Amino acid sequence: MVDATPLLPLNPSVDQSTNQATMLQLLQSIVVAAAWFFDGQQTFITVFTDADPDWKCLDPVDPMCKSASSPCGLQPGSWAWYPAGTSIVSEWGLECADKILLSLPASAFFAGCVFSSLITSTLADSVLGRKLLLVLSCLVMSLGGAATVLSPNIWVYSALKFISGFGRGSLGSSSLVLSMEIADQWWRDKIGVLGFTFYMLGFLTLPMMAYNTGQGLSWRLMYLWTNVPSLCYTIFLFFFVQESPRWLRVHQQNEDNLTQQDLLPVANYDFLISMKMLCRNKQVLWRLIAGMLASFGVGFVYFGLPFSLGDIGLNLYLSVALNALSELPASILTLLLVATMDRRISVLILTTLSGLCSVACVFETVGIASKFQLAAEVISYCTACTAINVMLIYCVELFPTTIRNTAISLVRITTLLAGVFGPVLAAQGKSSKFWSFGVFGLAIGFCGLPLAFLPETKGRDLADHIQDEEQVQRTGIAC
Repeated sequence: MVDATPLLPLNPSVDQSTNQATMLQLLQSIVVAAAWFFDGQQTFITVFTDADPDWKCLDPVDPMCKSASSPCGLQPGSWAWYPAGTSIVSEWGLECADKILLSLPASAFFAGCVFSSLITSTLADSVLGRKLLLVLSCLVMSLGGAATVLSPNIWVYSALKFISGFGRGSLGSSSLVLSMEIADQWWRDKIGVLGFTFYMLGFLTLPMMAYNTGQGLSWRLMYLWTNVPSLCYTIFLFFFVQESPRWLRVHQQNEDNLTQQDLLPVANYDFLISMKMLCRNKQVLWRLIAGMLASFGVGFVYFGLPFSLGDIGLNLYLSVALNALSELPASILTLLLVATMDRRISVLILTTLSGLCSVACVFETVGIASKFQLAAEVISYCTACTAINVMLIYCVELFPTTIRNTAISLVRITTLLAGVFGPVLAAQGKSSKFWSFGVFGLAIGFCGLPLAFLPETKGRDLADHIQDEEQVQRTGIAC
């Protein structure tokens, strides 16, 4: 295992052993950031596994069948799925089920994320640390996702999606905080953006796998293809990665000789104490509230738009692939913005643009206008991706080490809470797109406004204690 010291920029003037140690630390950060790859897969996999598959009329001259927009209500034997078994809809005969029921698995997944974040948010700041919580999160998410292949009906499937979401709830925040705390100020934003790039790559693999599934393979294979590699990654993560040096320094613990007696005083550092630390300082509390509101608005667009793509009327595989690919320019744009612009101004511009483009998708269109509408949707999604990327980096810098993971988890909870309602609104949007694109756009536009009243953190080093933040608020100089 490598020494858990902060990363330093490579310098040709120092000795070779120092540069080698720095490269090993950089590799460790990359491994930690790779957790976002599997996060992206599990977040959006239901876009395909729960989608309405294609169907065809068995009698090509049947006028009633040819005029039907869906197989629901047609006589049995007059139509068939093409191909069968590629989605839970075709396998369990849910073509006439209520849209709310069809959105249940995706909502259960995000509900599990919210429930997990509420329970485990402080564990990374206290008894478990960043590394162990990340390992446990990956393990539960992978096992829950792999178990869905055994689902006999939508109810068991939804319950297993909840378990998978419970594991996923703390994965992103733990990975982001751990990878950025390993790095020093020069590497920090670059390592953060790397995690978002991995997320995009994980999302991008789904249309390719779903296309193969659409040729006749079972939807259950998608869960095996995504969760078996995730389990292997979890094992590698456990043996390769060490704990955050900042967390070890704050808790005055040594990962190699931590004993059960050492854990006793730390065990009292629970959720109530973390919340008390957050609420004791009004400025820190306001930062948390503003971050949670902005995160809630961004979550509607980020998690809701992919579930509404079928309403635009273009190819689902192409539409989702364009959304996934838009995360690549979002990552590049994030890197440029955090290097050149203030964090809060960047997020305000991005949330406003995303909201306007989402509202533009409300209107009914046909032909070439649908393609322009898809372009507006992709821009809305891309700017929302960039906004959440910049905002997460911003929030890491806003809060001290003692409560950083707790604060980031609470901010992400509101994103996930929007993810619970996103699929439901997307289902309602099939009758009126205002309930999907319209609500998403208004939410992200208005919820991002409170960030205008937060302090700027660009160029500042990370604080370790609340006292450090209080010192900055009083004098403008870090301790």
